[in-house]
Amino acid sequence: MKFYKQTNPFIVPTTDGKLIDEHFGLASTGQDDVSIAHMIAPPKWSEPAQIPLFDEYTIMISGKKSIWIDNEQIILQKGESILIKAGVKVKYENPFDEPAEYISICKPAFSPQTVNRLV
Repeated sequence: MKFYKQTNPFIVPTTDGKLIDEHFGLASTGQDDVSIAHMIAPPKWSEPAQIPLFDEYTIMISGKKSIWIDNEQIILQKGESILIKAGVKVKYENPFDEPAEYISICKPAFSPQTVNRLV
C-alpha cells in the first residue's frame, strides 16, 4: 500500500469532556508502532499522572496546557512542542479558561495497558 487516507478517525469515548480523535493507532487502524491523535482538552480538565511505556510527542495547535514532569511544571503554548520519553512520570492538565487543542503522537502506539495511569 502506497498510502492510507484517514477519513474516519476513531472517536475515543471519554467521561471527562476531552475530545480524542485517533487517526492512526491501535483503535483506528490496528497498528501498534505509532498512534497519532487530535485532542481538545476542555478548560479545567486534568487526568491522573502516568508512567507510560511509550514516547509521547505533543504539538500545541491552540491554547495552552500544563504538563508536570516528575515535579517540574511546564506550560506548553500554541506553536510549541515537547517530547516526553517512555518511563517518565507525567501528568497532563488544562487548568486554564480556554480549550487546549493539540496533536499527540505516541511511539509505540498508545494503549490502555501501556499508559500506566497512577490512580
